[in-house]
Amino acid sequence: MRLLVVEDDKDLNRQIVTALENAGYAVDKAFDGEEGLYLGETEPYDAVILDLGLPKVDGVAVLQGWRRAGKTMPVLILTARDRWSDKVSGFDAGADDYVVKPFHIEELLARVRALLRRAAGHATSELICGPVRLDTRASRVVVDGNPVKLTSHEYRLLAYLMHHQGRVVSRTELVEHLYDQDFDRDSNTIEVFVGRLRKKLGVEVIETVRGLGYIAAAPAKV
Repeated sequence: MRLLVVEDDKDLNRQIVTALENAGYAVDKAFDGEEGLYLGETEPYDAVILDLGLPKVDGVAVLQGWRRAGKTMPVLILTARDRWSDKVSGFDAGADDYVVKPFHIEELLARVRALLRRAAGHATSELICGPVRLDTRASRVVVDGNPVKLTSHEYRLLAYLMHHQGRVVSRTELVEHLYDQDFDRDSNTIEVFVGRLRKKLGVEVIETVRGLGYIAAAPAKV
């Protein structure tokens, strides 16, 4: 999953980005509304964390711009404790949830997980595909009850496919949603990660759809 953090406080921005990366997400960052507006309009994010009190362009205007441009990614806004009116403005502009400053990082992570889960149509933090269970809260994968150790890139790939279980996902979409801006993107890398995942999982839950991409699907019962 690829996220965008738009926050002008450099220390807070760094803390949020670090926590999200440690949780297994690919993360881009912006420090003002102008840069955030541009990135949100030109890059395919799975969710955005957006501060409302931004320089150059305020957060509400940024969010309005995204929605006018037809961008539907979930947006979590950051608001000051004494500015209840900001929450109303944010929701009216198209926000999906909010966190009040100061906040605990764990609450932020939980709300991000919930946004991603709802956007993909899942009701719980555990995704199940045949014998494979992926716990988005703990970033943990088990197969038939046995834990499987994955690298961060392998985990992101499996998580994205399982969030979109039953749908064919192209290599281009995977590249766009699994890596941040600074990553040296190469679609061949996806094939390498898929091969490693299949070997580590030991079960056929990732199918190749020739010419189209990959799909996560439970193995057919014999």
